[in-house]
Amino acid sequence: MAEESSVPAIAVTAAVGAVVLLVILLCSVGKKNRKEDKDDNASEQKEEKTAVKTEKTSKKTKINLKPKRTQHVPFSHSWSATTLKGHSAPVLSCDFSPNGKYLISVSEDRIAMVWNIKDFSQKEHKFTRANIELDHATKVKFSPDSKAFLVNLYNGNTIRIFRIGKKEDGTMGNIAATFEFPKKHEAEIIDMGIASNGKFVMTCTGDTSIIIWSIKGEVMANIDTHQMNNSHAAVSPCGRFVASAGFTPDVKVWEVCFDKSGNFQEVKRAFELKGHGAAVYSFGFNNDSSRMASVSKDGTWKFWDTNVRYDLGQDPYLLLTGTLKYKSPCIIELSPDGRTVAIASENSISMHNTSDGAEEGSFENVHSAAITELSFDTLNRYLVSTGDKHIQVFHNIPGYRATIADLQEKEKKATGQAMRERIRQQVKDARSSLDNIINKSVNGVAVS
Repeated sequence: MAEESSVPAIAVTAAVGAVVLLVILLCSVGKKNRKEDKDDNASEQKEEKTAVKTEKTSKKTKINLKPKRTQHVPFSHSWSATTLKGHSAPVLSCDFSPNGKYLISVSEDRIAMVWNIKDFSQKEHKFTRANIELDHATKVKFSPDSKAFLVNLYNGNTIRIFRIGKKEDGTMGNIAATFEFPKKHEAEIIDMGIASNGKFVMTCTGDTSIIIWSIKGEVMANIDTHQMNNSHAAVSPCGRFVASAGFTPDVKVWEVCFDKSGNFQEVKRAFELKGHGAAVYSFGFNNDSSRMASVSKDGTWKFWDTNVRYDLGQDPYLLLTGTLKYKSPCIIELSPDGRTVAIASENSISMHNTSDGAEEGSFENVHSAAITELSFDTLNRYLVSTGDKHIQVFHNIPGYRATIADLQEKEKKATGQAMRERIRQQVKDARSSLDNIINKSVNGVAVS
């Protein structure tokens, strides 16, 4: 009986032991799985952090590798007289006063600045400022008496007149807008001018329209240029002519006629500059309108004798033809004495004499943008260019050289001793001025 009862006890003990082992085994497996899950999660988190760190590093590296914006290198040249700084936006136009004292400039910053020419040789350049309210000017011209100026308004597409005041000491005072012409043009005005006698104002648009105005803003005449489009128009410095160029390969010139009492009569065709083989980009007059220069898409520039009897059907004489080194549209300007031609294309300028057309100097990268205007002062001393927010002023070296050569020829032909001595003194003065400019350039003073 005792042996029979011990058998179930052994079986029970074995069963309990098996259950305990099973529980221990299950717990061990559970811990291992949890550890593996934890390790997997840690690994995933580590990979995510590494990926984020790599992405941040990549972005940071990308930013660091971004090229820096290059700054515009200030222009310098041995012929530079100075650089006028003051505008905060591109300068679009400039003009010298007839009395030879001032230069005026207008910019997209809605400001007109009047500079004193005598300060060009100084380090500091003072200016008198005028605000152009609610608009900006694209063109500017001094009045014949240098006491006012006209601007073409970009948004208004019309002319506004400003009067220049004077202080008690005689210096320039307050500048105020006084009058605005009625809007008559539909197309955008691209050029304007005022006659040296103050009798009329001219405005030209990009289509084929030119309007001749009285100084009071009354329309006196309308001209259709029949050139498909206008590229440039100007009033001659003598105040007699209006000329335009465009799609056709010529320059058309009209005479604005007044009677002896000063009353407007008519606008009639005077003459044409014929000889280019393609559209004319630009042209310019000398001071008395006896000479003109033109530049064309055909790759040439031409110098003309316009002192002709056009009323008898006489055509201008072609004096010389020069070849352009530029492929883009050009601006040409003729000095008041007719001795120097300046040609601009994009941001480069070349200067030529008009005796044989030779290039005497060139300037590259004058502005950081395309040149918008060229202008000589009334005494042939300076050439200015506009393009970016600065105005570059150059010495007219070819003009000095041409003056000396011309005076030397006159000295040879002089008949009297007094005349010969006077010419010699003029040659001496011109050489002295040129030597001073060259010496300053060598010493670095005249280089901006």
